[in-house]
Amino acid sequence: MSISIIPFDEGEALLDWMALCDTFEAGHKRPKAEIGDTFLYRDPDTLLSRSAWIDGMGLAVKSATIFPGNPDKGAPMINGSVSVFSDSNGSLEAVIDFHLVTKWKTAGDSLFAARRLARPDSRNILIVGAGTVGRSLFEAYSAGFPDAQFAVWNRTRANAEAMLDDCPGLTVADDLETAVRAADIVTSATMSTQPVLKGDWFRPGQHIDLIGAYRPDMREADDTALQRARVFVDSYNTTVGHIGEIKIPLEAGTITRDHLVADYYEPEHFTRGSDEDITLFKNGGGAHLDLMTSRYILDAWQAAR
Repeated sequence: MSISIIPFDEGEALLDWMALCDTFEAGHKRPKAEIGDTFLYRDPDTLLSRSAWIDGMGLAVKSATIFPGNPDKGAPMINGSVSVFSDSNGSLEAVIDFHLVTKWKTAGDSLFAARRLARPDSRNILIVGAGTVGRSLFEAYSAGFPDAQFAVWNRTRANAEAMLDDCPGLTVADDLETAVRAADIVTSATMSTQPVLKGDWFRPGQHIDLIGAYRPDMREADDTALQRARVFVDSYNTTVGHIGEIKIPLEAGTITRDHLVADYYEPEHFTRGSDEDITLFKNGGGAHLDLMTSRYILDAWQAAR
C-alpha cells in the first residue's frame, strides 16, 4: 500500500484558490456528507476532532489541538493531523500537513461564500485580526477580488504592521468602526469571545465574513449585526448547535432558526438578494470541507507525480 505524505511547502506550490472553490462547488453536488464532530475542553484549551465521509469522495479525519497560550512559550497555537481514506476500501491514502489543509480550507471557505454573497464590484476589503488566518485571507481574497484594496485592523497595532511585510499593498486601519463603515467586505478572524463588530456600523451592500468563533462561548459580531443581515452558514450541522456566533442568539431568541437563509447544500438560496442586502456568513469550517480540501490537495499531488 502506497501512502502519500504531503508536506506544507511542496503541497502548497500545487494549489490554486479558484480551483479549490470549484472543488467545493462540485463537492456539494455529491450526496450530503456524513459528519461527526467531537469537542473536548480544558479552558482555555481545546481538542477538536472532525470526521467526514462523502459517498464517492472518501473519508477524512482531522484532529486539532488549540492551545492559546502556546505562542507565549514559543510553540504553535494549533497542532494536528489529517488522514485521508479510500472510499472504496477504507485504506489510508494520505497523511497531509494539518496546517496546509486548515489554511486552504478556512480561507477557501470564506472566499467560496464571498463569491456568492459579496457584491462583484466590492473593492475595499477589511481584515480584522492580524494572525496567520488574516494572512491567508489576504491571499484568498486577492485571488477572488484582484482589483480590491486591503486594510487590516488589529487590537495591537504592532502586529498589524508586522503583517505588511507579508501582504503587499496592505494598509493598517487605526479605528475599527471607521474601517468597517468604509469596507465593502469585512472578514474577521479573531480569538475574541465577545463581539468586536457592531451591527450599527454596517451599511447596505456590505458582506460580513465571520471566521474566528469556533466554540459555543465565542462571538465576533453582536446581536444587531445578525438582526440586520441576511445570515448564511457553510453547514447547519456544524454551526447551529456548536458555535456561539449562531448558538447564543438562537437560544436567547434574538434570532429564530428561519433567519438562517441557507447553507452550501442549498445553492439556489445561497445568494445575495439585492445590491442593498447586508449579507453575513459564518465560516464554521466543517469536516466535509476538510475532506474536500484534502481530496483536492491529494489529487493535485498525484497529478504532479
